[in-house]
Amino acid sequence: MMRTLALLLMALALPACSLEPLYAGGQRGPVANLLRSVAVQPIPGQTGWFVRTALVDRLGDSSTEAARYRLEVELDDDITGFGIRGDSGVTRERRTLRARYRLVDAATGRLLLDATAGSDAGVDVVGSEYATLAAEQTAVERLSHIVADQIVARLGLYATRTTPAGR
Repeated sequence: MMRTLALLLMALALPACSLEPLYAGGQRGPVANLLRSVAVQPIPGQTGWFVRTALVDRLGDSSTEAARYRLEVELDDDITGFGIRGDSGVTRERRTLRARYRLVDAATGRLLLDATAGSDAGVDVVGSEYATLAAEQTAVERLSHIVADQIVARLGLYATRTTPAGR
């Protein structure tokens, strides 16, 4: 009896928490409308290609002419060696990928959002140079997806909290 009453009270209190799904409204909601109207600008370098491809996969490939917004991304990709052996050889590396991104209104050139995203991964340095390079490559691919997810999530949050001009 008490357990049923407690469950009933919790069920009644749930609507009062004011949580709302990020993608409320589905394909017609503010988040979906903003995300599908963003053109991702080219990002230089191989890492830039990975990040841009991940962003286009998540946002869709909005043509530059039809897009309401332009996403500009600058990357900082760094590898730092640590875990030094007695012979001064590195045994571990940290690959860090940081992105500064800006959402710009394509019609007016007005800056709507300026933020950063980033992540890092550890890489073991082994005796085989090929294996180390493959591990570094895998790390940057994984980091590109993580950074792209962070950027898209932040754009979605921006869409729920603001009403950009032209919407």
